[in-house]
Amino acid sequence: MSVDTLLPQIAEVLRNARAIAVLTGAGLSAESGIPTFRDAQTGLWAQYRAEDLATPEAFERNPQLVWDWYEMRREGVRAAQPNPGHFALAAMQVQAPACTLITQNVDGLLQRAGGRMVLELHGNILRNTCFDDGCVVEAVLEGQRPPRCPQCGGMVRPDVVWFGEELPADVLTHAIRAAKECDVFLSIGTSALVHPAAQLPMSALDNGATLIEVNRDPTPLSPSAHYSVRALAGEFQPRLVKAAWPEAA
Repeated sequence: MSVDTLLPQIAEVLRNARAIAVLTGAGLSAESGIPTFRDAQTGLWAQYRAEDLATPEAFERNPQLVWDWYEMRREGVRAAQPNPGHFALAAMQVQAPACTLITQNVDGLLQRAGGRMVLELHGNILRNTCFDDGCVVEAVLEGQRPPRCPQCGGMVRPDVVWFGEELPADVLTHAIRAAKECDVFLSIGTSALVHPAAQLPMSALDNGATLIEVNRDPTPLSPSAHYSVRALAGEFQPRLVKAAWPEAA
């Protein structure tokens, strides 16, 4: 079906929902100009694969290289702005208070758009932790690459989940609960390939939720979705929120 045909149907589903869970992926942030891991690296970093830099082993082997790469990525995140898709999701939370936002993104754009209590499955690139004990490091000394933890002297690293690491248990537990307890689940801008996040929409489906996918391209989730919309979130999501809650527009 066309987007225009699906829009009023999905709007009605949202309007009547008791509890909504939303999972966002890299496609949403890509609309704000933030590269995904699947994008080829450029400039000085063209010789590296992102997957080879985002591991504990890479950090132990060459901490300055990994730190500098993340500083480059942080510059891009700080310069990026939330797009209409982010703002629409924050607006949806206002209209549907029982709406849990879950993200695989590490850029904090949902929060900057006004999203509340966002579950960050993969951490936040603008935060730092100690590599040795995992404590949050609020401030770092300029010039040290990587800086040192003021408490124990360990190396400071970005507070993101690297390949080979477990997701934060409390965040994942909360996300799983939201997926199982919702009656509508939206999967937005995610490839549905990265686990365990990719299991969340299936958990919702197994527990009787209506599954809605909004993505530019088909994904492994598409055949299972009740509604699969081929669109950019920044274009579709504002229209959806307006259609579901016209009185708030």
